[in-house]
Amino acid sequence: MSKKPILYSYWRSSCSWRVRAEQAIGNFLLQLSEEFLKVNPLGRVPALVTDGNTLVESFAILEYLDEKYPDKCPLLPKGIVDRAKVRAIALQVIAGTQPLQNTGVLKQVSEMCGGQKGANAWAKMWIEDGFERLERQLQMTAKTYAFGDAVTLADLCIPPQVYNAKRYGVNMDAYPTIKRIDEALMGLDAFKKSHPSSQPDAVLVEK
Repeated sequence: MSKKPILYSYWRSSCSWRVRAEQAIGNFLLQLSEEFLKVNPLGRVPALVTDGNTLVESFAILEYLDEKYPDKCPLLPKGIVDRAKVRAIALQVIAGTQPLQNTGVLKQVSEMCGGQKGANAWAKMWIEDGFERLERQLQMTAKTYAFGDAVTLADLCIPPQVYNAKRYGVNMDAYPTIKRIDEALMGLDAFKKSHPSSQPDAVLVEK
């Protein structure tokens, strides 16, 4: 009998939240852990240890879980074009927005550009830039959720990024489609359970 996969996570990591949400939707038997440096020398989360293998990068983990548990959590449409569109929405967040406001980048910006105030302004600027692009994408694909009426891989990326946007003072009224989808997703148990404030390592302090 194989061991339960272990997910190395951090409560405020938006990358980790994506994977926690997929786990909650599919009800996978994953063990959460914070001791990720032992298995991922890069020191980044999330990392998934399963069947003797260590998987890193949230997008790779999301697709792995989708393929490993297709009956529990089908997060990609059947059509090849639709699958590409869902991936494009997800990557607008994962590759086009979130990396510009991750902890390592903001630390460097803070040191080079006037401290925390400069770093916060940087994060807000790039989130707004990414959201302008994401809003246009979603206006062409969204119904109840990001791509139609079923939760897809693209939806896993939206609440974590909106959570970050609010931390940096982004006005979500400027992005009505994103705001509506986020509110719909946050009404689902999976996103409530995987929310940062629901994690055992959460530190509830104001930024």
